[in-house]
Amino acid sequence: MIMNAYVVPWGIKVLMALAIFVIGRWVVHIVVDLLKKLLKRSQKIDDMLIDFIGSIVNALLILFVIIASLDQLGVDTTSLVALIGAAGLAIGLALQGSMQNFAAGVMILVFKPFKSGDFIDAGGILGVVEKVQIFSTVMRTGDNKEVIVPNGGIYGGPITNYSARDTRRVDMVFGIGYDDDLRKAKQILLDLIAADERILKDPEPVVALSELGDSSVNFVVRPWVNSGDYWKVYWDMNEKVKLAFDEQGISIPYPQMDVHLHKTED
Repeated sequence: MIMNAYVVPWGIKVLMALAIFVIGRWVVHIVVDLLKKLLKRSQKIDDMLIDFIGSIVNALLILFVIIASLDQLGVDTTSLVALIGAAGLAIGLALQGSMQNFAAGVMILVFKPFKSGDFIDAGGILGVVEKVQIFSTVMRTGDNKEVIVPNGGIYGGPITNYSARDTRRVDMVFGIGYDDDLRKAKQILLDLIAADERILKDPEPVVALSELGDSSVNFVVRPWVNSGDYWKVYWDMNEKVKLAFDEQGISIPYPQMDVHLHKTED
């Protein structure tokens, strides 16, 4: 009597709940794998984001399967869902900063303002991107320090990507004295640019008189180079200009002030 009234019905419920859980997990695995394959076909979504989306979908579907299994056992799942919702809200409020970093990480992975290996200025850090993660970005500075920057700080401000273009313009200013030969100085600058094979012919380099300063006559020198040659050309050109000006007797003045004293008689 007890067997027919309690044991058999409960046994059937338990078996049905187990069947729902096992079959549900299998179906979830198939659905998540299919979703990942579809996302990878687009070739526009980062693999890290695909894995993360797969993990989120897998967790949500498994939670649904668990709730369905408990419902088969007669558990009041309405209260359970409400409890899970309240717990999720509390966790979300406690982790507002982390959620901001997560959202920014998703935006970075989707829109790709930069990628691993790019040299960027973002979040107050200037360096090479090592890894782009969901909550943070790992960067390597010029002196080989590893800096972990929260994604919220990166996506919330300007991002300068120095590696986004194949070429860059090197902006330099060289000053000469007012007594120096203007045409001679300009020709020296043009000759130095023409002699450097790393400087591109197109766009054409610019050498122009830009300012009659307080202490010097200033030339702007703006050659274009491949992005990888930027700093080498910048440093080399400064050294070559100084040596060439010294050799040709052209001065590079420093700021100075003339003071005139007037004697007055009482």
